[in-house]
Amino acid sequence: MACWRNRSALAAIAALALSLAATPAPAQKQYSPGASDTEIKIGTTTPYSGPASAYSAGAVSATAYFAMINDQGGVNGRKINFISLDDAYSPPKTVEQIRRLIESDEVLFLVNPVGTATNMAVVKYINQKQVPHLFIGTGATVFNDPEHYPWTMSWTPHYASEGEIYARYILSAKPDAKIGILAQNDDLGRDYLLGFKRGLGDKASTMIVSTQSYNTTDPTVDSQVVSLKTSGADVFFIVTIPKFSAQAIRKAYDIDWHPQEFVVSVGSSIAGAIKPAGFEAAKGIISAAYQKDPADPQWRDDPRMQAWNVWMDKYNPRISKSDYYAPYGYNIGYAVVQLLKQCGDNLTRENIMKQASHLDMELPLLLPGIRLKTSPTDLRPIKQMRLVRFDGQRYVLFSDVLASD
Repeated sequence: MACWRNRSALAAIAALALSLAATPAPAQKQYSPGASDTEIKIGTTTPYSGPASAYSAGAVSATAYFAMINDQGGVNGRKINFISLDDAYSPPKTVEQIRRLIESDEVLFLVNPVGTATNMAVVKYINQKQVPHLFIGTGATVFNDPEHYPWTMSWTPHYASEGEIYARYILSAKPDAKIGILAQNDDLGRDYLLGFKRGLGDKASTMIVSTQSYNTTDPTVDSQVVSLKTSGADVFFIVTIPKFSAQAIRKAYDIDWHPQEFVVSVGSSIAGAIKPAGFEAAKGIISAAYQKDPADPQWRDDPRMQAWNVWMDKYNPRISKSDYYAPYGYNIGYAVVQLLKQCGDNLTRENIMKQASHLDMELPLLLPGIRLKTSPTDLRPIKQMRLVRFDGQRYVLFSDVLASD
């Protein structure tokens, strides 16, 4: 009898073992530095000071977005610890701050560090450390290079592609244009000019009558604008960050020079460029956009814009609703949260990058028809834009969605 009971017990144990083997084990949590059961640590650098301080509104807005998410319980139960450091738009300072974020703060990944020259100063180091370098605040083509920089992906549409869009428009609207250019003397300026000249094709050499450059350490661009007027240009292509966009627009107006002006998207902020220049001085300027303008009445009844306005009032009141970088930071924050949700409990740097290279999502404040889409061979999230014209109060859309190569 005892023998029978022993055999029955062994059979029951065997059956239990088989049933346990057939039951999937819960997925094991996996973490890289910067992630835990309670926290996800993310870092960025931005110019809270210096010549490009207008850009800091993006980091302030992203910080406010993460504050809202944390109030709602975080992402999969984890709070976001967003560490945002000032680099003054200075590459040596960026090197110092990025090293601190990776080696001392041990962030899981970096999101939207701002600037072309600043990111160039750290991209090799970040990739050697194999830290995801996501949604960076530049559209320089060098940052879409999965072969050499597999941990890096931009956010802003490529400058060269945007430059080509303006050139194509000028060829169709004013084929006899005499073009004067003011461009930042770095990779930002060079990329825009590369695409612009590519768009003009063999007409570039005759249509461009003068090109002037400036450095971000220059106090003003007044003399360059005077030289461009003297060249006889009737189109003014302004390839600048907001501070110098404002100076260029204002100086042209003050010297009674009224060409058709184009200002690149990264220098077009109403709060950072147009308002300081003066609304009357900026009337008629053409730029390009990929996100909704909160001042555009067509979005008044848009539920996503209404939600943004409520969020701005509660979480981000220090930034003007007319600031280009308020919806920008909100979109960045939204994309980061969706990415983290996709990662689930596998919060390794490898999985962060894997998910980031397979994005296909809408964002609340992107223009209709424009969405985030990446692949392992093309890490540009945003590839489309629309032309806009400043009517004296706000930017007005006037083109269809234009894809960039």
